[in-house]
Amino acid sequence: MDVSEIPASSKSTVLIVGGGLVGASLAIALDVAGIPATLVESAAPRTDAQPSYDERNLALAGATVNGLEAIGVWRHAAAGATPIRHVHVSRAGEFGSARITAGSQGVDALGWTLPARELGAALLRRLDECTQLTRLAPATLSALQPLAQGWRAQITTAEGVRQLDTPLLVGADGTHSFVRAQLGIAADHHDYRQSLFVCTVTPEREHANRAYERFSDEGPIALLPLAERRCGLVLTVSADEAAAVAALDDAGFLELAQRRFGWRLGRLSRPGKRHPYAIHRVAAAQLTAPRAVLVGNAAQTVHPIGAQGFNLGLRDALTLAELVASATDPGDAALLAAYAARRAPDREGTMAMSHGLVRLACLPQPLLAPLRSLALLACDRLPPLQRALARRGMGFRGEPPAAVLERLP
Repeated sequence: MDVSEIPASSKSTVLIVGGGLVGASLAIALDVAGIPATLVESAAPRTDAQPSYDERNLALAGATVNGLEAIGVWRHAAAGATPIRHVHVSRAGEFGSARITAGSQGVDALGWTLPARELGAALLRRLDECTQLTRLAPATLSALQPLAQGWRAQITTAEGVRQLDTPLLVGADGTHSFVRAQLGIAADHHDYRQSLFVCTVTPEREHANRAYERFSDEGPIALLPLAERRCGLVLTVSADEAAAVAALDDAGFLELAQRRFGWRLGRLSRPGKRHPYAIHRVAAAQLTAPRAVLVGNAAQTVHPIGAQGFNLGLRDALTLAELVASATDPGDAALLAAYAARRAPDREGTMAMSHGLVRLACLPQPLLAPLRSLALLACDRLPPLQRALARRGMGFRGEPPAAVLERLP
């Protein structure tokens, strides 16, 4: 439905603010369940240039792909995805390493790598198929007013200001969430004093569908398998070095990446465009307020180590859609309490894992070296421990939404 068809004041079952990867996924999941919703998107929907979808390469967990299949998105994205069948984790200068294979876990793939832009395009194509969804784009939430049974939202569009009344407000508007601020929900901020560079490179040797995560005193570096023998490079540097690294030419950048990663795939070449992203951890003090809920980066923004951000956010969206689909009142206090309780183990465990890895795996303390190596060897040699870690890495933690369980190993 086009914005011009919406009356100046109207009601919506669910109002989703934020049309990024998680907000769009939630809108689609609600449509699948037959729940009317309105999605407020800051950018006009264009598959070739959606600002929410940058040049990152996403590592999608097995549970994530199950969920995207369940809501009809994966059929639009699968052609551009590359399966991850092996994972290799190591630390520079230390003897331990851990190797996990899809075969050892009884699955075809541990996950898939997909350019974020391609997932964005797949979501947009799936949004076009929705029948219960109203999309306002470009549009922004400019004010909120509490009502007895919900919220009155003031939406600014190119055609003017609209008012929408909703019994459930969903903040899916990212790390610097306007909804979170308007609800008065505090957030804990942690500056890692690191910056992330992402780009594609071409290795001399075939990646053989293997993903690498390598730690060092300088921070983690990862290589993710992509189509056409390319790899997605994720390089972390200290914030003090970010400007100097951004100024490097291709040869200088490749020299840095090669030194940090090593030569397991031979010489790296043909780096793509790259830009620094400051890395922060942001955790909302609570996930819900009266008739309102936060999902995705608005609820928690985690360190990119382990590539858990979107995977965690999608589980937020699918859990919320599952609960709303079985309720008569989507903003009921008991429903929101159930949502917070369902998400707590997964959310807290994933945040603790990513934060702990940064603090322990990259901490420049020689006394920790033997312990880190022994921990990696244990992950490599003890099947029960490896299986437990692999299942968590694939997104099967806590009480996951039913949509991701279709092919639970």
